[in-house]
Amino acid sequence: MALQRELGLDALVDVLKAAGEPTRMRLVALLAAGDLTVTDLTEILGQSQPRISRHLKLLAEVELIDRYQEGAWAYFRLRQDGARVGLVRAMLASASADDAVLARDAARLTTLKRARSEKAQAYFSRNAAGWDELRRLHVSERDVEAKLREMVGDEPVESLLDLGTGTGRILQLFEGLYRRGIGVDASRDMLAVARSNLDRAGITKASIRHGDIFNLPLDGQAFDLVTIHQVLHFLEEPEAAIAEAARMLTPGGRLVIIDFAPHGLEHLRDEHAHARLGFSHQAMADWLAKAGLVLEKTTDLSPEGADDGKLTVTIWLARDRRAVNENETPRPRVQAGGV
Repeated sequence: MALQRELGLDALVDVLKAAGEPTRMRLVALLAAGDLTVTDLTEILGQSQPRISRHLKLLAEVELIDRYQEGAWAYFRLRQDGARVGLVRAMLASASADDAVLARDAARLTTLKRARSEKAQAYFSRNAAGWDELRRLHVSERDVEAKLREMVGDEPVESLLDLGTGTGRILQLFEGLYRRGIGVDASRDMLAVARSNLDRAGITKASIRHGDIFNLPLDGQAFDLVTIHQVLHFLEEPEAAIAEAARMLTPGGRLVIIDFAPHGLEHLRDEHAHARLGFSHQAMADWLAKAGLVLEKTTDLSPEGADDGKLTVTIWLARDRRAVNENETPRPRVQAGGV
């Protein structure tokens, strides 16, 4: 196999030793299906926490799994990249679909995900009334998403980062575009909703992280596309969040911001915790330029009845200037997108 030829003998033996044990192979199979905690894994496998933790440590030492902290919890998942993981995935693909142990693990994982989903849905239901009220104030999400897909295009990207991921909708919308996706949110309740939605959609190439949008728990210059969807108006310092998002971009990577144009609906401050009442084209252009980005496109989407207290949604698309010819100064194209 080509994957095997990319590994030296010592590395190949290390991977086989680590994965070639029944419990660890079961763990690998489970972690290939998404993010799980030690508690999740002990529940599914019926083994003690110290034993599971020891097995996870061995898998991490040979770079087969990733570990990341979310408050007091640690999540694990199978790595996305590398010849080592490729070899293990090939091993998993060779497993019999009728294997009783793996089938039982998969059934228990399904039960666990169902419980997650029910808990997330309960939270969503408790808060849906407020979101529905706000949604009626602006252009439909369907129209926003259609324009967003048009502006981003259909050229595949290696990695996508969605900041303030909320329900994980952006990770679902662009599921066919990216090879690796990460959604970050500060609300653990919303993270539960996002994980549930990704589970239900069968998306395993995206993961969800708890994090601060001003101080992301990720390496910089690692993402080709970063999105910030309806988040900045909640922030007292949106400029700082844009700068942090720009830090995440690879040279030439793109940042897409979806938010409200300036408006005068003061009640949104008290009723929906909006810190900012929309953003002008000039303010956004200044912040993007200060963050080292070149604004390429701007689109305004105005719903019917925009003069009657309705909100206009604006989409800004900018690119890391390190890939722009210094002799050229692209002029942003502003499109009117009234619906």
